[in-house]
Amino acid sequence: MPKATDTILEIDLNALDNNFKYLTSKIAPDTMVLAVVKAYAYGNDSIAIAKELETLNVDYFAVAYTGEGVVLRDGAIKTPILVLHPVPTNFEEIIDRCLEPSIYSQKILREFIAVAEAKGQNDYPIHLKFNTGLNRLGFESHQISFISEELSKTSCVKVKSVFSHLAASEDLNEKEFTEQQISNFTKMSSDLINALGYRPLLHCTNTSGILNYPEAHFDMVRTGIGLYGYGNDKKYNKYLKPIGTLKTVISQIHSIVKGESVGYNRGFFAERPTRSATLPIGHADGIPRSYGKGKGWVTIHGKKAPIIGNVCMDMIMVDVTDIECEEGDEVIVFGPSVTAEELSAAINSISYELITAVSQRVQRVICRK
Repeated sequence: MPKATDTILEIDLNALDNNFKYLTSKIAPDTMVLAVVKAYAYGNDSIAIAKELETLNVDYFAVAYTGEGVVLRDGAIKTPILVLHPVPTNFEEIIDRCLEPSIYSQKILREFIAVAEAKGQNDYPIHLKFNTGLNRLGFESHQISFISEELSKTSCVKVKSVFSHLAASEDLNEKEFTEQQISNFTKMSSDLINALGYRPLLHCTNTSGILNYPEAHFDMVRTGIGLYGYGNDKKYNKYLKPIGTLKTVISQIHSIVKGESVGYNRGFFAERPTRSATLPIGHADGIPRSYGKGKGWVTIHGKKAPIIGNVCMDMIMVDVTDIECEEGDEVIVFGPSVTAEELSAAINSISYELITAVSQRVQRVICRK
């Protein structure tokens, strides 16, 4: 790839292919795969990512909200799309755009059935979410009879899948809790199947669940962060390749004398003669202020350049005193060499937060490395 001349996010489709193939190597050949492409495909490019995954024969996509599914449909994505957190105001659009809702409460079930009946639907696919311990969204076990009774009154919808979400599948210290969640899901699913008289697809594993709990793969697995190159565990990270590389350039270099300050609120004072480089990226682009004052860094010619002073909206300043560099040189914020996981750990955060925060004003460049 040519050197960056502006702030860009390079998205490597070959890395995506590698990650997909590694994760699917961990499941049985007949197990389906749902790719999570919510939040602009974790800060990358949802349409580009979905199109590539369609060439790899992914079975399902998942998004958080209806609008994200509409973007995929407008981008000519044909694969089924599960909307994980629909709200009633979007139910008509969900049906109009052939999206499939997660139904997680009595209110949502009743309201979706009412819209589906009004629109003359028959066997419209819905997905039932069970709460097995995350306590975020989902039906409780005692509500299974309500579900079956409501569904027995109508032919407008049919349960395509039943699913739950593991709360701590990446943390083996919580193995007992996770195994209890899996057991709860198995029991609730069995009770529902007996009540319905037919068997929907079952799924409950996320990326870490795929890797750590093969007994819970059921009919389909879901993967989000793993597709983008992070496995939440060093022993798996070595097989995964971060697909996004956030790059920028040096706009200007300043010579700062000892005692001078840099940036807003004089957030940095030079304790020695210092060379600072100003970069065209800031908190409006996804670099939080919490990375300021030396907590975060960028990489220039393979060397760490600490962020000095406060992160500005559109710029950061870094210390390049000990780095041979000049204006126009390329700068790496994160990527395969210095990962988003490493950088986010500097502020006690996680890779998810950093990669999904990259502003859409940052140009995405699709490539194959």
